[in-house]
Amino acid sequence: MRVEIWADVVCPWCYLGKRHFERALEGFAHRDQVEVVYRAFQLDPSFPQGVTIDVAEMLAEKYGLTREEAVEKNREMEERAAAAGLEYHLEGRQAGNTADAHRLVYLAGQRGVQGAVVEALFKAYFTDERPVFDRDTLVDVVAEAGLDAVEARDVLASGKFASEVETEQSAARDIGATGVPFFVIDRRYGVSGAQPTETFAQVLDQAWADAQQ
Repeated sequence: MRVEIWADVVCPWCYLGKRHFERALEGFAHRDQVEVVYRAFQLDPSFPQGVTIDVAEMLAEKYGLTREEAVEKNREMEERAAAAGLEYHLEGRQAGNTADAHRLVYLAGQRGVQGAVVEALFKAYFTDERPVFDRDTLVDVVAEAGLDAVEARDVLASGKFASEVETEQSAARDIGATGVPFFVIDRRYGVSGAQPTETFAQVLDQAWADAQQ
């Protein structure tokens, strides 16, 4: 059974949804027969490369909030994350273009370390407060997770896998994923958002049972 997860590495709901799904998968009887693949989805693909903006300011502008209201939203998100065992530090976080990160996630999929690289990128951004829009930092993070640093740097410098990332983003639109995280099981079942662990467990059980008929 294949589970495809469309996500962005700077999406707080995506890291939370990932953790909820992983806990459901841990309790799934057939977990050893489940392949998990991460797909690219940029929250804002039009964002200029090399430019960043304060997350609270971005939220305020996007949702018509004051900066104080946006900061409070971030605090609430930190509390949700903590309840799931995640440590978020959103104050002062920057938002930017994540195309480079997604290209390295794609490379990681080719090298068999995608899960580790995705986890490392989430942790780097939300917990360790590292700038995942900076190529030197990106190379350091993915190398720590098992990718070859020289190959990662070559991919970033060459523009390799840019078309593959765009194809994955187009696929998300084709299946109706307008936001992330978005989970697709065997291209038959879709789960939108950071649903509770129990919801993911139910969908996994149902998808497995249906596949056996």
